[in-house]
Amino acid sequence: MVTLVEFINLRSHSVTPKTPILKILLKIILVICWFFTLNIASADQQIIRMGITPATARNQYVLLEAWRAYMQKKLERPVELILRDSFHDHIDMMRQGKMDFAWFSSPAYLENRQYLRLVVMPIYQGKLFDQAYLIVPSTDTKTQSLLHLKNKIFAYVEPDSNTGYLDSIFQLRLAGIDPNQFFSKSFFTHDHLKVISAVTSGLSDGGAVSGFAWETLALSHPEITGQTRIVAKSKGYGFPPIVCRKTLTQRDFLLIQHVLRGMPDDAEGKTLLKQLNLDGFALTDEKRYHDVEILMRRAGAL
Repeated sequence: MVTLVEFINLRSHSVTPKTPILKILLKIILVICWFFTLNIASADQQIIRMGITPATARNQYVLLEAWRAYMQKKLERPVELILRDSFHDHIDMMRQGKMDFAWFSSPAYLENRQYLRLVVMPIYQGKLFDQAYLIVPSTDTKTQSLLHLKNKIFAYVEPDSNTGYLDSIFQLRLAGIDPNQFFSKSFFTHDHLKVISAVTSGLSDGGAVSGFAWETLALSHPEITGQTRIVAKSKGYGFPPIVCRKTLTQRDFLLIQHVLRGMPDDAEGKTLLKQLNLDGFALTDEKRYHDVEILMRRAGAL
C-alpha cells in the first residue's frame, strides 16, 4: 500500500507549480485522491457475506459451497457462507451489518422489508412462483383434503413459510376452523425435507411443504418422495427472493444482482442452476409478493 507521503511525492514530481498557493492546492487535491484510492482498494477486499437457512438450502452443503465459490470468482471478492437456523437470525445479522445478502422466505422479507432490499427472485420451470403441497403417506389413499386430517398429527416447516405453514393455516380459517384446535398435535421441523421425512417415517400423518422443495427432492431421491402422496397444491405465490440489507452499497448491490442474473450465460453457472433446480434469476419488485402479503393477513401473520 502506498503511503500518503509517498503518494504526494510521487505525484508532485510530475507537476511543478510556480507559486506556493498552487503547490498547496495540488497537495490538497493529491490527499483527496489518495483517500479515494485507499477507499476503493479497501472496498475491493471486503468480504461479501451470503446467508442460507435450512428452509431454503435443503441441506445441500456441497452444492452451497460450490455456489459460494462461484460467487467469489465472479464478484472478485472473498465470499463467506453463513448458515443459520432461522430467518430471524438473518435479520439480526443484517441489521447489525454482519450479513450482506441471503435467500429469504417471502413472509420473512415482507415482515422485515424496512431493513431489506429485493435483489432478484428465482425462476423455476419458467415461472416466478412456488406452491404449497399438502402431502400424506403414500399408504393413505383416503385423505382428499386438509379437512380430512382432523385430530391427526401434522408437520409444518416454520412460521415464516407461506408454503410450509401459512397456506394451511389460511385454509383452516377459511373453513371456520381454529388451527390450534384442529390437529391432535402439530410441530415445526424448520426444514422442508424434514417435513417429508416426518410423513414418510410415520412421525406425522400429513405435512405442508414447498412444491419446489418436493419436486427437487423427487429428481434426486424419487424413492423418498415416492413414499408420499400429494393431496393438494395451492395457488402460486411469489418465489422466495434473494434479498440484501438496505445499508449495502449500491455498488455491491448491483454487482451481486449482475452475477446472479448472469448465471445462465456461462457453463459453470448453468451447471449450478441445474443442481439448484432453477432456470435463473429475474429482477423483481414488491408487487410480486402481493399475494403472499394477502395470505399473511388472512392467516393472522400481519
